[in-house]
Amino acid sequence: MNGLTITLIVIVVLIVLLVLWVVGAYNSLVDLRNRVANGWAQIDVQLKQRADLVPNLVETVKGYAGHESEVFQKVTEARARAVQAAQDGTPAERAQAEGQLGNALVNLQATAEAYPQLQANQNFMDLQNQLNQLEQKIAYARQFYNDVVQKFNTKIQSVPSNIIAGLFHFKEAQFFEAVDQDRIVPQVSFSK
Repeated sequence: MNGLTITLIVIVVLIVLLVLWVVGAYNSLVDLRNRVANGWAQIDVQLKQRADLVPNLVETVKGYAGHESEVFQKVTEARARAVQAAQDGTPAERAQAEGQLGNALVNLQATAEAYPQLQANQNFMDLQNQLNQLEQKIAYARQFYNDVVQKFNTKIQSVPSNIIAGLFHFKEAQFFEAVDQDRIVPQVSFSK
């Protein structure tokens, strides 16, 4: 073999390796992007279940604490905002709306604690257990989503995969972050 043939073979091998690397990096980014979408869908499922449970919980508490209309109104409004954010909101808007709903539910549960006969109601207890289980699932789904977003964003920002991400217009995903109001302990008042 002469020097030209060896040079051509080396160039062809380098081109093949480069193409394989580009394909691998692209496929890795697509995989992570799909995991982010799946993580968001899992959060969405859990939040939808919680939104569906809220009216039943409100109606049960209303039967015992009908004069607490301000609490019921806040829960209903917060649920409506959460449903609207689920339809057309960004993760940040969704997090804010869900945080407001969570705070309203804490107030609803605190209101329910003032009524011992309600605490003994099996329907209310079942609804409250379902809500607690959903809150745990939501927390897990948020954690999973944020873990995948972190991996995806790291891949987009890291050299050399950032070159492929830029060429194919991969955009960083948003974290599902708690809004400032979620970090504040809700105030509950029992005005009668």
